[in-house]
Amino acid sequence: MKNKIFKFSNLLTIAMLLFAVNINAQVDRTKVPKAGPAPVVKVGQPATFILPNGLKVYVVQNSKLPKVSASLSLDIDPIVEGEKAGYTSLAGSLMGEGTKTKSKDVLDEEVDFLGADLSTSATSASVNALSNNFNKAFALMADVVLNPAFSAEELEKIRKRTISGLQTQKDDPNSIMTRVSSRLMYGAKHPYGEFNTEASIAKITLADVKKYYNTFWKPNVAYLVFVGDITPANAQKLATQYFGKWQKGIVPKYNYEMPKAPAKPIVAIVDRASSVQSVIHLVAPVQLKPGSPDAIATSVMNNILGESGTARLFDNLREKHGFTYGAYSSIQTDRLVGSFRATASVRNEKTDSSIQEFLNEFKRIKKEAVGTDELTTVKNYLNGSFARSLESPNTIARFALNVARYNLPKDYYQNYLSNLAAVNIGAVQQMANKYVMPNNLYIVIVGNAKEIAKGLEKYGEVKYFDADGNETKAPTSKAVDASVTGESIIKKYITAVGGDAAIASIKDIDMSGSAEIPGAPFKPDFVKKYISNTAYSNVVSAMNGAMVLQKQTLVNGVYVEQGQGGASKEMDAKDKEELDEELLIINELYYLKNNYKPTVKGIVSVEGKDAYEVAIKSAKGREFTNFYDVETGFKVKQTQMTEGPGGTKVPVSTILSDYKSFGGVQFPTTIIIDQGVKITVTMKDIKINTGLKTENLK
Repeated sequence: MKNKIFKFSNLLTIAMLLFAVNINAQVDRTKVPKAGPAPVVKVGQPATFILPNGLKVYVVQNSKLPKVSASLSLDIDPIVEGEKAGYTSLAGSLMGEGTKTKSKDVLDEEVDFLGADLSTSATSASVNALSNNFNKAFALMADVVLNPAFSAEELEKIRKRTISGLQTQKDDPNSIMTRVSSRLMYGAKHPYGEFNTEASIAKITLADVKKYYNTFWKPNVAYLVFVGDITPANAQKLATQYFGKWQKGIVPKYNYEMPKAPAKPIVAIVDRASSVQSVIHLVAPVQLKPGSPDAIATSVMNNILGESGTARLFDNLREKHGFTYGAYSSIQTDRLVGSFRATASVRNEKTDSSIQEFLNEFKRIKKEAVGTDELTTVKNYLNGSFARSLESPNTIARFALNVARYNLPKDYYQNYLSNLAAVNIGAVQQMANKYVMPNNLYIVIVGNAKEIAKGLEKYGEVKYFDADGNETKAPTSKAVDASVTGESIIKKYITAVGGDAAIASIKDIDMSGSAEIPGAPFKPDFVKKYISNTAYSNVVSAMNGAMVLQKQTLVNGVYVEQGQGGASKEMDAKDKEELDEELLIINELYYLKNNYKPTVKGIVSVEGKDAYEVAIKSAKGREFTNFYDVETGFKVKQTQMTEGPGGTKVPVSTILSDYKSFGGVQFPTTIIIDQGVKITVTMKDIKINTGLKTENLK
């Protein structure tokens, strides 16, 4: 069954800097004006003091709003967690789930009563509240930090949520790309090269959590930062009152071998047979620490190369070639080891070409001097961004922490703009030659190996990896029996869901459910209604139906599609064909009656089970791919290309599961729509043969 796809668009806001000029001066507009001297910047300095136990406290007073925030952060070395990877993050989550004197429910109630926000992580805790309530809110944060209950019951709840999240991510191509890239760049024995798994989370004990807390949560490796409507005197009073008796201790430090880029390019393919696009990630570790002499010039260079939607990679792969919705690069500084990364998601058939264009841009910025206008534009942007950031008191606190943590010169940020102004064309090229290494990259690709692998050996040694970064053998195609055809697979599906007689016995259907969209403030509801061979409607709404987000109807041959607010949308022949399929309830019946062309492409793995991959071309020329479980015959997945923002083609995957019988016919009750954002649709109720009339569907 089809599901109308939610479409999202991004708005790109470009901030322009306006410069005053002498109205009496004669300006030659054929020449770029010479840059003036870098402005003198005054970066505010927080009040600072250190408690006897070593806790370092910073206070940035700003009384524009009656709000105060406090954040406590640890300055510790990253930890290799081994076979229990994830115990530090579970410890951080568990800290916020109750104290020795307050259960989780009581703690949550008190935080809510104060109108505060309180959060914890493996290495931090923070709280913010209105000034009048801040002292009480801060006391709650201190209680969480110093007296965590570490309840076994709450640990199991967090463990369950964490494993559920990992299960959701395990087949997500971007999550796979991140895991494999990190494993290749840093290695399994480096803290940046390991990741949580269901097995590692399952092994974590309450003793592991407590040991981490007792070992690393010490005041002498912590920073406490106050920002907002609070005086230094009051901040010092609060810090002393609540954290003054916190006992300091010796915290372990670690040294790790510096990861190295490969001597030659390695093409690392992770086979995801059901993918209709490739996620490409070109990566390498680099030695670039925060505040190093190269940091600012490297930032300028990367802004030209791929930092944003106005940079070269975006212009090449999207605007010029139309391979992708976006292509970007980044160069990250880090105290242990930095990284160079470039990424894009592209159609399978454009994987080879996209890699070539990435490499072309890398070589171009190394060999060719950048243009004066290009350099000036980027420097102006960075100049403006830095100046705007100074308007936030949080920036002052962040700068002060960076100076302390990374041992930067005390005037590092005061001199930022003058150092930025000093970056010239030669410096940009020098940074490109130092940090952009097309001959020393891991080219990680998550996609359909049989469609993308051919020809990639020209970019480097081709190796195959599983989703956890373990090297494996190249995938082999499973043979499809000669007797199996696209039509026979479709007929098996019709039989599997109930058969012709059971489907024909259904005269009408009334189904309802909800959709969960990550980050959305509400869960949209939907209602689908069918009158077999006659009418169909699909209504997506919010606020208990008060706000209609989308409506589609096909009643007595009249096609209607409406968006939010009731605005009608024109439907073309292909859109109408999709609604026509719904009239027969089981779309595959329509395929057979209207001479759709199904072609068996092979057997692939979908959600860990073998499935026939069937490419289908409709009577109106629509092309999509369905996947049918080899054993059960159920349809378990569909992939197709849909129009995304800016007219680009975006791949959409729909996973169908949890089939249940209603009126003798099996329907999927859980549907996951993946269009970059995963939308989980859950069927709540399916009513069969209730006597629906066409007027009920309009």
